[in-house]
Amino acid sequence: MFADRRTAGRQLAERLHHLRQDEPLVLALPRGGVPVGFEVARELDAPLDVLLVRKIGVPWQPELALGAVVDGADPQVLINEGLASALAVARSYITSETARQLTEIERRRRVYLGDKPPPALSGRTIIIVDDGIATGSTARAALRAVRKAGARRIVLTVPVAPEDTIEQLRAEVDDIVCLSSPSPFIAVGAHYSEFPQLADVDVIALLEERRQAMTRPPGRTPKD
Repeated sequence: MFADRRTAGRQLAERLHHLRQDEPLVLALPRGGVPVGFEVARELDAPLDVLLVRKIGVPWQPELALGAVVDGADPQVLINEGLASALAVARSYITSETARQLTEIERRRRVYLGDKPPPALSGRTIIIVDDGIATGSTARAALRAVRKAGARRIVLTVPVAPEDTIEQLRAEVDDIVCLSSPSPFIAVGAHYSEFPQLADVDVIALLEERRQAMTRPPGRTPKD
């Protein structure tokens, strides 16, 4: 049981000190992953950004994922071609839905970060953070997209997730840090004492605070 997301982030950071020398980029899945990622980024003196993932659903069953679009300097589109063929989903639908989801990703990025462009991932150590994982479908899409974008090393870090989900995701990453894999696993929020819904303003404030810390001259504090 974790007290809250930021406490969980500090506990995760204790397991990630060895990555500081790699000058990693921390990518948090909003909204819940941002306070966790904030603490990781602060401890590693690393930049913090968000990784926006949008599902491409089957036309007549939107909850069934046909693929996903993932944010980045070179946005990645991942389509389950076998499923698309088996369900005879029209290529025109995939094209139009991909464009629609890319537009939504851009809108959300502007909300969170204004005109700041997505970071380049090629050749970098990327730490992907969320507040927990249940089925792993969103995390898997994010991991594959980051790999496709050329990341040198990918580390998935979460406070809590089912053991079988973690094992399924190992093939997608270079390393995984998961603090707790309870059984039975009920839901992510069940493993936190405090697990409030976060608003966009909460995400924006944390991202801005981290951005200012990264641009502040060494040795200075907000009170200087």
